[in-house]
Amino acid sequence: MTHAQSFPPIADTHARVLILGSLPGQTSLRMQQYYAQPQNAFWKIMGRLFGAGADVPYAERYRKLVRSGVALWDVCASAERPGSLDSAIVTSSVVPNDFAAFLASHPHIHLVCFNGAKAAGLYRRLVLPDLPEAPRLVAYRTLPSTSPAHAGMRFEEKLAHWSVVKEAAGH
Repeated sequence: MTHAQSFPPIADTHARVLILGSLPGQTSLRMQQYYAQPQNAFWKIMGRLFGAGADVPYAERYRKLVRSGVALWDVCASAERPGSLDSAIVTSSVVPNDFAAFLASHPHIHLVCFNGAKAAGLYRRLVLPDLPEAPRLVAYRTLPSTSPAHAGMRFEEKLAHWSVVKEAAGH
């Protein structure tokens, strides 16, 4: 069983949209980069929406998201998980990130988008009940997972769903 730790958020105080995954996978942990698994469509989608594709160096992708008003983080600060599948996260081991503090220090965030149903479920179960009233007023949207394990939807369909991020960021 692997104990995985989340990365610090990619964000600045002007962020308008927060994208939440569940927990970094094995490849991401090894490379110390969000969505480092080459078959994950996340950076391909960010490339189409913000010019932050996998062909751009990671540090520049990071800056492009921040300049676009997009923040990126994970629901889990840490958790036990064998492998990289979200379905393998041991829910009883999850320690959620501190969203009350994060949302308080990022007051312009008005939309939280979940990268898949697992991230949304963990947030609703482990984070939302403990949030103060003001952050609960943020809008939430579950988007199709960019994971290669979620292969039942064509890329163009995923991109159409994910375009809400660009709209909410003001682009």
